[in-house]
Amino acid sequence: LSSLMLQIAANWLEQEAKETAAAKEAYMAENCPAPDLSGDQAAMMEICKKLHQALDKIDEDRYDAEAKVAKTDKEIEELKLKVVELAGVKKPALKKVRMSADAMLQALLGGKHKVTMDLRANLKQVKKEVKEEAVEAVGDWRKNVEDKADRKKMFETS
Repeated sequence: LSSLMLQIAANWLEQEAKETAAAKEAYMAENCPAPDLSGDQAAMMEICKKLHQALDKIDEDRYDAEAKVAKTDKEIEELKLKVVELAGVKKPALKKVRMSADAMLQALLGGKHKVTMDLRANLKQVKKEVKEEAVEAVGDWRKNVEDKADRKKMFETS
């Protein structure tokens, strides 16, 4: 079965090659007439000059086309980079890592620097100070309410 398929594919390739060769010959016969080789040497030189001029013009056009293609390829690459920049690089989800403050500072500053800070002690001090102020404020509020209640009683009794 596979050998049969290979033979069919080979036949198709041969047929396609023959068709392309026939198409090339037909195109050349249609667009490029056979050169007129009759005439003296001066006429032949004139034909050669015309052919060289045509070749030079075609080479210039080909060079211009290549330059345009290179320019557009460069623009495409720049636009691709812009698209990547605008879309942004998707960052992976960060993992939660439990690390002490000393370890964080050592990671930030490098292994050379040895820094130790007791941040928890500072936090506890701040919390204590805040609690003391809150207790005083609560006491003041209750005291103010009691004072007003006493005033109310004074007005009611008189």
